[in-house]
Amino acid sequence: MKKSLLLYLFILSMLFTVFTYMFLSKEVKFEQDKFKKVTTKLRDSLNLVKTKLVDANYFSLEKNENAQDYFNPETATKTIQIEKLIPVVTEKLLDFNSYPKGNPYVGQDQIGANKFVINKVKILNHRWIIADFSDGEYWGEVLLKYFVNDDESITFEVNQSLLYQK
Repeated sequence: MKKSLLLYLFILSMLFTVFTYMFLSKEVKFEQDKFKKVTTKLRDSLNLVKTKLVDANYFSLEKNENAQDYFNPETATKTIQIEKLIPVVTEKLLDFNSYPKGNPYVGQDQIGANKFVINKVKILNHRWIIADFSDGEYWGEVLLKYFVNDDESITFEVNQSLLYQK
């Protein structure tokens, strides 16, 4: 009886071992397949986001070589570095927010108690800027022209301004 019990226990332990081995090997394969699927999905999502970013930056001075060539023509004696120009232009425009009546380049007069200030700026090319402005109650956008003068001063001109309805 003892021998048969030991035989049964041995067979049972072998079955457990085989089933455990099969389960764990299938689990590893399942996890690897799952990892591959998730990785592929993430790569596709990343590529989609990169494509959208490239499309969104189509109208930007950083990516527009023709607009960059305006500042750095081949016959120029002095060149302007675009990487330094963009923050300078943005800072100069945002400095006007400190005026008591608000930023004069929003193209709108003060409506309520709060003044209009520019919140966000995007330099589109060598001539155009689009900016978002608000007074906390009203919101709008403005299209500006900007000029970099020979003395490296920057001047702005309001082209068109839009105030959204409340």
